[in-house]
Amino acid sequence: MKNEIMKSRFLCGISVVLCFKVNALASAPLGDDRHRDDHGLQRIQHIVFIIKENRTFDNYFGTFPGADGATTGVIHTGEVIPLSRQPDMTHDIGHSFYDAVTAINGGAMNQFDLISEGEDLSGYSQYLEEDIPNYWAYARYFTLADQMFSSLAGPSFPNHLYTVAAQSGGAISNPNLGEIWGCDAQQNTRVQVLNEDGTISLVYPCFDFTTLADRLEEGGISWKYYAPGIGQSGFIWSSLDAISHIRFSPLWEENVVSDTQFVVDALNGDLPSVSWIVTGEGKSEHPPASTCIGENWTVEQLNALMQGPLWSSTALFLTWDDFGGFYDHVPPPEVDRFGFGPRVPLLIISPYARHGHISHAVYEFSSLLKFVERRFGLAPLGDRDQAANDLLDSFDFERPPLKPLILEPRACANAAIAPTREAEDPD
Repeated sequence: MKNEIMKSRFLCGISVVLCFKVNALASAPLGDDRHRDDHGLQRIQHIVFIIKENRTFDNYFGTFPGADGATTGVIHTGEVIPLSRQPDMTHDIGHSFYDAVTAINGGAMNQFDLISEGEDLSGYSQYLEEDIPNYWAYARYFTLADQMFSSLAGPSFPNHLYTVAAQSGGAISNPNLGEIWGCDAQQNTRVQVLNEDGTISLVYPCFDFTTLADRLEEGGISWKYYAPGIGQSGFIWSSLDAISHIRFSPLWEENVVSDTQFVVDALNGDLPSVSWIVTGEGKSEHPPASTCIGENWTVEQLNALMQGPLWSSTALFLTWDDFGGFYDHVPPPEVDRFGFGPRVPLLIISPYARHGHISHAVYEFSSLLKFVERRFGLAPLGDRDQAANDLLDSFDFERPPLKPLILEPRACANAAIAPTREAEDPD
């Protein structure tokens, strides 16, 4: 029954999606970077992307001083309710493409209560500083972006593809079967693809479009994708598994490595020019896993980077892949039939990040790729990264570099790591 309801809402909401104006790219307040001098950018020799799971800006930073946050939300009846304080561990909430279209409701941002079962309002919740103190410490010391949007109105699989390719191959859903997505999925696995005419096709989740990794490889620029291996929790978020010419080439064995290797490489000064990191086993912050445990994992990665020899030449971008069903009050800019989706947090961490700054520039995952392209002189992959802000407004190369911010992991009440599960019906 829920699937039929979602279909009905989608058919009502698809007109909104299909009416996403192409010229809205111009309406989004994108930055004009033509005046910028790339001299300072050459100090950045290493770029790292950490992609965590399922949070909105209001869910994590809605009460952050000076940021565009909210402490109340609107439900479908028009009632304004307070965002409740969220426990460390909570259940998963619907966050499919249909759910996102329903929740956004043409920009009204007032139907997040309709994507959960029954009278559940757990999506209308948020953390306070004392709940995620280390994330807030990074935000206070480095740069916090409050207009960072998920690239696609939907779940993990397509949004993770945007983090490597500025597109998802048209995919809008998670693959429907099993704990393995991408080219290693069982042969009857399917993912929904939204066609240009608004129809939905079901295809095997193995694609062959160009990624940033290909651009880097062509340019002789080193890269690695740090992720759990096949059969491990979190392998579903290893995005390059969905790119056939990488999965079935020597690049898969040479450049896609265990997520546990990042700390070792960072401490030893062996990081490549560009790195992606995803993790699993309850450390990704995907509900129902502990946020405290997930934050501690992130602190471990960042401490290793800051204690290693490459801190002085690194820019790290810490973000979350999709809204996870949680409330956010800012309507996403309408750029095409896929997105944007609701806001997600973004922390820009570097010796050259603007100190204690809140960026109000519009970003999406393609902005991260645009930063790499700008730094290494690479051609854009498509319309999304060509149009995106390049994040340089969040850097200051004129002042002395920031010193490392070494933080202590916290004692977590929920010491056991909850299993990660993310799947959805393709219908």
